[in-house]
Parts: sequence; C-alpha cells; structure tokens
Amino acid sequence: MAVEKMKLMKISGSLEQLSALCEKICALACFEPDSASKYISASMGFVPFVEENPYMSTLSQLREIGRAAGFSLELCETAPDAAFSGVDEAYLSSVQKKVSDLYAEKTALLEQKAVCEAGIEKYAHFQGMEVDLDQLTQCEFVKARFGHLPKESYKKLQTVFHDNPYVFFHPCSEDKTDYWGVYFAPADMVNEIDGIFAFLLFEPFEVPGAAGTVNEVVEEFRHSIDIITAQLEDCDRELQTLWETEKTRCNHIYTYLVRQSAVYALRNFALHNDKYFMLVGYVPTADEKRFCEAVKSVNGISLESEKPPEDEKISVPVKLKSGFRPLRFLVEPYKYYVDMYGTPAYSDIDITPFVAITYTILFGMMFGDLGQGAVLALVGFLMWKLKKMDLGKILIPCGIASMCFGFLFGSVFGYEEMLDPVYHALGWRGKPMSVMDSINTVLLIAIAIGVGLMVAAMLLNIYACLKRKKFGEALFSQNGLVGLLLYLAGCNLASGFMGGPAPLSNSAAGVILAVCAVLLMFKEIPIGMIDKHPNWKPESIFDFVLQNLFELLEYILSYLSNTVSFLRVGAFVLVHAGMMMVVFSLAGENENLFVIILGNILVIALEGLLTGIQALRLEYYEMFSRFYVGGGKAFAPAALHDTQPNS
Repeated sequence: MAVEKMKLMKISGSLEQLSALCEKICALACFEPDSASKYISASMGFVPFVEENPYMSTLSQLREIGRAAGFSLELCETAPDAAFSGVDEAYLSSVQKKVSDLYAEKTALLEQKAVCEAGIEKYAHFQGMEVDLDQLTQCEFVKARFGHLPKESYKKLQTVFHDNPYVFFHPCSEDKTDYWGVYFAPADMVNEIDGIFAFLLFEPFEVPGAAGTVNEVVEEFRHSIDIITAQLEDCDRELQTLWETEKTRCNHIYTYLVRQSAVYALRNFALHNDKYFMLVGYVPTADEKRFCEAVKSVNGISLESEKPPEDEKISVPVKLKSGFRPLRFLVEPYKYYVDMYGTPAYSDIDITPFVAITYTILFGMMFGDLGQGAVLALVGFLMWKLKKMDLGKILIPCGIASMCFGFLFGSVFGYEEMLDPVYHALGWRGKPMSVMDSINTVLLIAIAIGVGLMVAAMLLNIYACLKRKKFGEALFSQNGLVGLLLYLAGCNLASGFMGGPAPLSNSAAGVILAVCAVLLMFKEIPIGMIDKHPNWKPESIFDFVLQNLFELLEYILSYLSNTVSFLRVGAFVLVHAGMMMVVFSLAGENENLFVIILGNILVIALEGLLTGIQALRLEYYEMFSRFYVGGGKAFAPAALHDTQPNS
C-alpha cells in the first residue's frame, strides 16, 4: 500500500453546461472538489454560488417517511424510466400523512405498553397483598406508605421499635439488600411515623392508584399488554402493506433527489460570473484518463491537469493504493490502527505495511502459545465473518504469529512438553527456547528488537523528510541522520560496556556521539538555512544555547526511555509463561481439566487484551512519534449516493 498520486484538475466552461458536467463527474465518483477560490485570483471577477440546495427539504421529507415507516430507502441501480416525471409533492405529502398517522398510532401504543410494563414492575414488589388497593388508599383514619427498607433497618424495627404499636411494616418481597412492602400509620400520627421510617432509611415508592388486589392489577396490566401487542402487530402489518405498495415510486423519487442533490452540492464548489464557471478538484492519477475523456465529452468545457501545489496551507486528499493483492488481506486491516492515530498527509508515506509487520510480530512474541494463538485466530475469524468487525481481521494474523512463537517457545495451552516429539522428529534436542530458563536472553532480545525498530523508525523519518523535500530535517533533526548516528553510537557504547557486541571502538563511538550531540544541539540553524525557515537566526545566543541544551538532554532521555520501553515485550513473554504456571499450580498434581480450561480462557481474554494494548502503545509512542505526522484528509469523491441515509 502507498499514497496514490493526485492530479489537480481545473475545469472551466459555459455556465449552461455546469449541471451536465457535475452530473457526469458525480457518476464517475473519482473527483473530490475543493474550493475554487483557493486557486483562482479574486481579481478575475468570479464569485461563489450562494443558493441553498433546493432538493434538501424534499429529501429530508422522504427520509422522514422511510424512518417513520421503519424501512430503508434504496437507490435504484438504474435511473428512473422515461415515464418518471420528477418529484410529485402532493404524492409525497399523501404518503407522509398515511405513514405519519400509522407511526403516531404505533407510538401511542408503545407508550401505553411502556406504562403497563412499568406498572407491572412497580406492583410486582407488592404481590401477595390480598387487599383492595382502591379501598386502602381511601382509608380516612389510616395512611399507607409503599416502599423499600434495608434489611438491617428491618432488624432495628423488630427490636428498637417493637414496643411501639403504631410502627408496623408489612414486607411483601425482598431482594439482596432490601425488603419491599408497606407500613401503616394513624392519620393523626403520620408525620411522626414517617420520621421514624425516614430514620430507618425507608425509601417511599409511588404506586399509581388502581382497583382490586395487587395480583388482580398485575393480571389486568398483562391482559392490556396482550391487547396492545396485537394492535401493534396490526399497525406493523399496515405499515408493511403501505410500504410494499409505495416503495418502488418512493425509491425512484429518492434516487432522483439524491442524484440531483449531489450534483447541486458539487456545483456549489464552483466559482462563476454571468457566462462562465471554474471548478477545481483532485483526481487520482489512475483515474485521470477516464476522467479527462468524460469531461471533454461535454461541449464547451476546457480542462487543465497539473501537479498539486506544494503549499502547506492546501490539504491534498489522500487515497491509499491497494497494493499487491495476496498481501492486501494481511495489510489492509491495520489501516484501522493507522486511522485511529491520524490519516497520513499527502506528502507522508503509507506506514500500514510497517504497522502490519511490526505489530503482528510484537503481539505474537508477547502472546506466544500455539494453542491459544489458534483460538485467538479462530475468534478473530468469527468476529470478522459474523460481526463484520475490523478488529477481527487483525486478530487473525496476530493469532497465527502467536502460534509461530508458541512453537518456538514449546507452549500449547500452557503445556511445555507437548511438542517434544515434534522437535525430536525434526532432529532437534528440544524446544528452541525455554522461556523461564532464559530470562536474561528474553529481555536482551526484547532490547535488541527495540533498537532495531527505533532505527527503522528513524530511517522511515529520513525517507519521509526527503519525500517532503525537508532536507535539513532529514539530515540534522533528532530523528534524522544526526539523531540516528547519535543513537547508534550510544547503543554501541552501552553494548560494549555490558560486554555485548560493539562494532566500533569506544573512542570512535565517543567521537561520533560528541559531534552528533553538538550538531543536534544547534540543529535549528542548519535546518533553518537548508529548509528556508523564516526567523531561523537566534535572537539571543545565551538563550539559544541554554534552551537547546535542555532539548538535547530531552532527546537523549527519550532515546533511552523509548528503548527501555521495549523491555515490556520480554516482560510479557515471561508473564505469559508465569500465568500458565499459576494455572497448572491451581490445577494440582492431578491436573484438573476444568481448572486448566478456565485458566486458559482467562489468560486468553486478559492477556490478549493487555498484549494488544501494549503492542499498540509501542507503535504509537515509541515509533509513530518519530516519523509519522498524520493530519491528512481522506479522499472523498463526489458521488451519486446519500451521505445521510435514513437508517
């Protein structure tokens, strides 16, 4: 995958041909318009269109009809036939009235059903009371209060207030924490009794008035719900019948309105005078030929094609190439992660293949288990196929990578010896790496991976800067050539100090480190001169040196912290092995199968989530921050489709 080259198209012609041109461009779906005023001098006398889209109100009315009817409007594959005469406002109003009446009836029935369901929920707490509620609420000398009381308070009621004959609570039902019921109080003492129950944390519950016992009221509500449900089914059938009758014509009108609205929206990007118009936009290079042929087929139209301007104020839309087809399935899902961080700018590089490779390897290493990796890949496949989730397509290669590293680590659902016969058949003595017996090796490999990915990130930044023609940044920035040499020299010194490989002598590495540190400290001067930055000259030498000294220290600390951050890769390898050891310890000597299965499920869910997050964190903070700018605008061509579907 890569960023596809764009061509800036400047179209001009007779104002009379603008609508026909816009319709043809929308049908092509490969032209993204931009405001023509950015590219055309105001002195030429062209002005923008200021009219409102005349189709939007009718289109909104039709969307509302579909929404109220509960059905989706669909674009016709072909244009309406010749008998179609446009939009019949009277017809639409008639259909909308029929649908609105049925929708209002359905809404009222749903509200009645909700009231009945709420009534059942309220009265259900007090089922068992064989007292007529209407008579109870009409008592003149005794008042009833419905509500719930904490069980601890009920105990106090039974002990502290058991001598008070006026404190009486009748529990009807209970849950984990409270008793639901009713208390009674003489009318002349109701305030005193209310105060006692308030002290006991009694929460009153408003119960609507009704005639009959609680059970009778609940049964009446259920009977009402059955009647309402039948009426709702009738209403739905009427809506279905109405829509089946009218949907063909409504979809024809919908198709017409969507197309005309799209054409009108494109038209509003143009500038015009009394006779002529000018329209500007971008077309992918791959579509340039067919676009030019279609535009030139309209009489009186002239077309100019040129490279996009190298102006940071103008945002060129970005379209990513699909790339080599066999690899597309593996790479394209990771665009989901890249878009979360930000769409690449037109001058950027497409980093999706880099993310696909590095994220998959990091995830697989941290979650290395042959059996659990297979489960993860299967779960990802089901998420993709059944739920159409983008994340599912990412889990498939990650699960396969986990299986590969699980084979290297010799782990199958935590069993460490299961693959020994396979290794012996291959002529090996045993597993390539025993994680818990090679802790230092695992951590050193993690650091080595971190160094390699940091170097790769800086090389990508150098390439991206050269592509943007930022030669000063490519050479002298902290993520450019100077920063790369400083980082490698520092790694050389650190590796030699710890007894590891050191291709350069300490003196040579020290010289490179010192020279690069000085260059990095004063980088703004050569970068400003080469890339022609305004005001690159420092106003105060002392302030300049002091500020850049602290920035140099920050760069060095960031190199160190970003590299050490990759220790988490090794740490998660060890954590995974450690968690499975805990699972088998809990399973006991008899290896309780239920415990092992449950433990594997917990490890897959918990560690799979944590590993995914940590691998993504390494991508974003340790690598993306060094070479990826983002802030681009995805290519969105004008097309004959609805940007606000009714469903």
